[in-house]
Amino acid sequence: MPLLRRCIAALAAVSAAALAVVPAATAQPAAQPAALPTAAIALGDSFISGEGAGDYQSVVDLNGTAQGFPGWGADNANAYFCHRSANASLLRASLPGISARFNLACSGGQPHDITSASANRAKGRTVASQLDQLRAVARTHDIDFVLVGLGSNNSSFTFGDAASVCANRFIADAWTGWWEFWAYIGGPVPQAPCTAADLATEAELNSATTETTVALRALMDTLAEVDADGVHRIVLQDYTNPLPFDYAGEYHTQDGRADDRDKFRDLGAERYAAGCPAHRASLAAGHMFSTGLGNLVRNTHATLSAERPGRDLVYLNVQRAFDGARLCERTGSPGYALATPIRLHDGTSGNVVTSLSGKDKIAIQRIANNCVTHFQTCQESWHPNAGGHGVLAQCLSGAATTGSRAVSCVRDANTGGISVG
Repeated sequence: MPLLRRCIAALAAVSAAALAVVPAATAQPAAQPAALPTAAIALGDSFISGEGAGDYQSVVDLNGTAQGFPGWGADNANAYFCHRSANASLLRASLPGISARFNLACSGGQPHDITSASANRAKGRTVASQLDQLRAVARTHDIDFVLVGLGSNNSSFTFGDAASVCANRFIADAWTGWWEFWAYIGGPVPQAPCTAADLATEAELNSATTETTVALRALMDTLAEVDADGVHRIVLQDYTNPLPFDYAGEYHTQDGRADDRDKFRDLGAERYAAGCPAHRASLAAGHMFSTGLGNLVRNTHATLSAERPGRDLVYLNVQRAFDGARLCERTGSPGYALATPIRLHDGTSGNVVTSLSGKDKIAIQRIANNCVTHFQTCQESWHPNAGGHGVLAQCLSGAATTGSRAVSCVRDANTGGISVG
């Protein structure tokens, strides 16, 4: 038996050795996760969300509820009034390699809203922070392209306030005589053309630049954390002025009165109908303001580019994108213009006021006050219209493929052609 056991053991050892040299089944490589679909996202304020372009989409609020149009009498804090338009530039631009697009911008957006819920500040809307919204997109998509428009609204000034200063002074001047100026209920009504300091001082622009830079730094940090492959282009777009450097001749006077004299109702009504109710003397200040916003974005781009030289960061200058097509730049305004005219509502029923002709100052005051109590009724004013956002889409298409770190988008005032370079 001991011998038999030794023979069996020997046979077992030989069998094991034989099995050891038989090649094992070929190992299968571990399954690789499917590549996420690529996405482009838009962040920032009204010039990015599509304000003025109509066809506004529902917006999910802080409670996860999709808010459709709530009626003109609703609280302006409603998420719907972010006015995310199906005609916004991001949704119409040619973006090679992008399979999905997400508009996360909000009309009235401020640098604060990038990192914190807009509802946490005065006059904010009930939407989550734009970075939280971005993180949600990054869970299902590879973010390859980011459009940002930021800086025109901040803790020092807002675009809406700047526009209302110039427009309100003009309307008050047109309808209120010098003797009424001092007797007006509530005190004197400002009627002088607006100045650059009325819109934004140098100190305010510097403060806004700092706020914007901090917000965009947080954006870049977040993208570095959540982007699936770490490769993405960020385009920083600035702003274009809806008004010209000077009005076409037909908008200079009406009924023999210019806007540098006392009370000029016919001229006031004419310019309102054309979409440009502002003094001629205010136009230079307005362009200084828009130039200041351009400098804000350009300086932010320079700072971040120096800090992070390896990042794909492009500055898109659109200050001349509406050349020849600004309100009252030519006869026939606002028909040809790329910007929305100032339009007020008389109450909250949706009754849009297209003419102030024949209205007295009491009616004018009531209509103007409605813009204050229900800002959503007038917030489209002096923003790009659907055609304007279409032009900005062409600008964005150029910025998406450029090899440069800074480009300007210019419209030929004669042909309407768009060049980016």
